[in-house]
Amino acid sequence: MLIFFGRFLMVGVWGFLFLNIISPFPKPLKYFMDIAMIFMVIMHGLQIVMYKAGQPKDQKPSTALQFRIFFFGIFELLKIQKELRKEYEEKQKNKTKQ
Repeated sequence: MLIFFGRFLMVGVWGFLFLNIISPFPKPLKYFMDIAMIFMVIMHGLQIVMYKAGQPKDQKPSTALQFRIFFFGIFELLKIQKELRKEYEEKQKNKTKQ
């Protein structure tokens, strides 16, 4: 639930940053928003690079997954981690049943 809320919040942040490009805010706020946009692009780009570096060489992430990581940032990575944890727990349950 909190991951969904975070992703929703990230959509609002991106929207606010793009609004500054379409219709610039007054001068002091405009410069702050430009810096925030550059920071977001760099940080989310780094998250993609780190995610790719942590994957096996034969298992490349899809373009759609890379886009979601770039757009939602840490919230998408938390969702991926949650899904992987569920898969791991299911495998452990299946091992103990055998």
